[in-house]
Amino acid sequence: MRVHVVADVHGNSAALARAGVGADALIVLGDLIDFVNYDDHSAGILGRIFGVEAVGQFAKLRANGRPGELGRYADTLWTELADPQATLEGAVREQYEQLFAAMATPCYLTPGNVDLPHLWPEFLTAGMHMLDGEVTEIGGLRFGFVGGLPLPPEINPVRDGPWRPYVRPAAEYDAACAALTDVDVLCSHVPPLVPELAYDVVTRRAEVASRALLEIIERDSPRAALFGHVHQPMSPRARVLRTECVNVGHFRRTERPYALTW
Repeated sequence: MRVHVVADVHGNSAALARAGVGADALIVLGDLIDFVNYDDHSAGILGRIFGVEAVGQFAKLRANGRPGELGRYADTLWTELADPQATLEGAVREQYEQLFAAMATPCYLTPGNVDLPHLWPEFLTAGMHMLDGEVTEIGGLRFGFVGGLPLPPEINPVRDGPWRPYVRPAAEYDAACAALTDVDVLCSHVPPLVPELAYDVVTRRAEVASRALLEIIERDSPRAALFGHVHQPMSPRARVLRTECVNVGHFRRTERPYALTW
């Protein structure tokens, strides 16, 4: 059995169309859409809606802005639009139409933080399975899936504004993890809480990781734990007990799926 795994597609539908070649199944671990394209400010949803200058300022504030400054700037952008929710979701739907059409089947998907999973049912076709806090059998092995990004316990997600990334209260995320029992392969968007897997060497900061995922690994010792989210990790893989933990790669740039065989 051969399964190809990708994460952090960020709009690269052309490469996604090739990702399943030679595999018995395709797994997609979230962040399908290209929301802010830091390489090409005219691309991505923000660039398409607000233009190059706005994305340049957004990128500047993300890198060097004071706390809260980026959020306030984004809020001012959306208030310029007559119907920001419809504009945003229209742009997201255009990307999803291309991305879902590019996927080989059977395909097993869980959303990332830069996704709008409430829209996914509109695009799922036969052979596509959206999984979050669920276990499914693939080739005789139990694959457990959990999507999104967990917030620290003291922080609740902000629900105001048209852009609502898939960030989840800690209790909600932990409950999704608790539903994954006796897994042979653990699939998530974010990494387990292992420092070298969570640290991004380009942004020079630790990205969000999950203690609940690490607890599943310590409890079940799955064959593999597969994830994405961290685009330039200090280490792309690490061994935890008997489990090989693997960042499957920033697919938008590498265009190479990770192959899992058994």
